[in-house]
Amino acid sequence: MANLKVKSHFSATFLPILLTVSALLLLSAKRGTISTNVELGHEQQQKLIRSDSCDFSSGKWVLDQDSESSPVYREFECSFMIDDYACERYGRRDFKYRKWKWQPNGCNLPRINATAFMEKLRGKTLIFVGDSLNKNQWISLLCLIQSSVSTKSVTRKDNLYTLYATEFDATIGFYWSPLLVESNCDNPETHRIKDRVIRISSIEKHARYWSDADILVFDSFTWWLEPTMTVMWGSFDSPYSIKRRVQMPHRRYEMVLETWSQWLEININRTKTRLFFRSLSPLHLFGESWEEPMNCYNVTEPIRKSDYWGIMTDVEMMRASKLAVDKLAARGLRIEYMNITHLSDLRRDAHPSIYRKFHQPPPKEQMADPTSYADCAHWCLPGVPDVWNQILYSYIVN
Repeated sequence: MANLKVKSHFSATFLPILLTVSALLLLSAKRGTISTNVELGHEQQQKLIRSDSCDFSSGKWVLDQDSESSPVYREFECSFMIDDYACERYGRRDFKYRKWKWQPNGCNLPRINATAFMEKLRGKTLIFVGDSLNKNQWISLLCLIQSSVSTKSVTRKDNLYTLYATEFDATIGFYWSPLLVESNCDNPETHRIKDRVIRISSIEKHARYWSDADILVFDSFTWWLEPTMTVMWGSFDSPYSIKRRVQMPHRRYEMVLETWSQWLEININRTKTRLFFRSLSPLHLFGESWEEPMNCYNVTEPIRKSDYWGIMTDVEMMRASKLAVDKLAARGLRIEYMNITHLSDLRRDAHPSIYRKFHQPPPKEQMADPTSYADCAHWCLPGVPDVWNQILYSYIVN
């Protein structure tokens, strides 16, 4: 495997699809054909984020008064930074978004000690498995621990990107698998597919790359928002495969979580491997209602409403993933549901918006309206994913 910089392909692939999905969601919402978090009520939503110990998911954003330690790293100093998250490099000049820290209610979130974290990983492998938002968190973690490792580049084998820290005999990797199971979107660089096809019961092709890891962090949400997908039973090469067009995103999601859960229950070493499933990273494609056109463009402050839940924050999908995690825990697997949704939902100001590299420049008609091509899905770095990693750090180190 050769050393390489991690390539950025978001703008050429994911954004056009996401904009199409947002338009379809808006149409569905106006017709009353989809349910949203608003219908569930705040009390029901809170049930998804409570835990018996300190609840890191409940709190508020406060300005960090420690100017020496905020942010923990500088964008231009991180050797692992990629164009998708390098907002300063592409023109963002309001840096207040870097100065907020998450303050949980009733407890403190520990700052990351890079050396302590790497010592905990000594001789181990940690892999993030999922889509570009898990990649967002992976890049954040590499920037956070960079000061304690000498290696400044990653290697790639198929869908697996890894940093090997020789001083600690530790590996921190990211595996591209946006739908968890096998699909026609599995190429990390070219996955702009109009008709997504998923092999609903096939995960082994991916799992063999991370089955022996000591720590696994999964995510899968945004790609499931596509209104219709083709579900396949059988192989891509077989003329006897069965294909069905399925319009029910929640049902598709539940089916894949069942495949994922069954594989983990049968194949994971329960005494060795710790598992995490990160809850959905919220999108800010709309304002506080379907009719409000304001997305993340030109937003410079967090949302201050403590009970705010974004209009696109799909609590039904959160409930499905939380239920899958709870079932695995009840069967003896060491697994945690790492809830970052509410705290991230408050940070409409922290997305790249228009401050990123455009691999394909927007058409002239879009250039006149920055809201039409703003990236309101991913996160600037330094930024919100650093807090996700603080939560992960607290689980692993403390």
